[in-house]
Amino acid sequence: MSEGGLFSTYSICSDAAGVAGNLLAFVLFVSPIPTFRRIIRARSTEEFSGLPYIYALLNCLICLWYGMPIVSSGIILIATVNSVGAIFQSIYIIIFIIYADKGRKLKMLGLLVAVFSLFAVVVVVSIRIFEPPNRQLFVGYLSVFSLISMFASPLFIINMVIRTKSVEYMPFYLSLATFLMSLSFFIYGLFKEDLFISVPNGVGAILGIIQLALYVCYSKSSVEVSRRPLLESNA
Repeated sequence: MSEGGLFSTYSICSDAAGVAGNLLAFVLFVSPIPTFRRIIRARSTEEFSGLPYIYALLNCLICLWYGMPIVSSGIILIATVNSVGAIFQSIYIIIFIIYADKGRKLKMLGLLVAVFSLFAVVVVVSIRIFEPPNRQLFVGYLSVFSLISMFASPLFIINMVIRTKSVEYMPFYLSLATFLMSLSFFIYGLFKEDLFISVPNGVGAILGIIQLALYVCYSKSSVEVSRRPLLESNA
């Protein structure tokens, strides 16, 4: 096979992994919809927490910036998936603010302003102070830190499953989608030779395997009373 053919196959496989990651991420982005349907019907946020969506928005914004050509070249699929994620998280937060009581409304508004302010600082600092390739390194480390902080949710669920010996709050298909998404972006990062993509998603894939293994171990002894979205478990 010619060098051009090898390059073409390499590019196709790389793009396929990135597109698969985008599609699987969409499953995760829409998973909180049942929660917000309940909030809208009840016209109240009840005991749900808005913090997971704040964390998710910040993570999406930083990773979106990392995927932009001005920061990193050749990984536009990272920008696309996180731009969609940022839109979804923003919508969830707006709905939460609309139906929250006054105290939580003000808190969420403050956190939302803080997220966009912090993101603005990251953008300005990365452009004004850093030149390529140091700009990519700066934003890359921030994105890894942000992604690793998001792993608090799976770790919380893993601990809950082991403690309660129940998978009630760990829906199988959501755990499977999380694993496959992390695996897809891990492979995408390997193809792109980008450790800032492959390392955190590799960790996410390992956590996904653990969740699926726990599901197999405890699903027979569990009686699922409800199937809440993954992000809701942080409430």
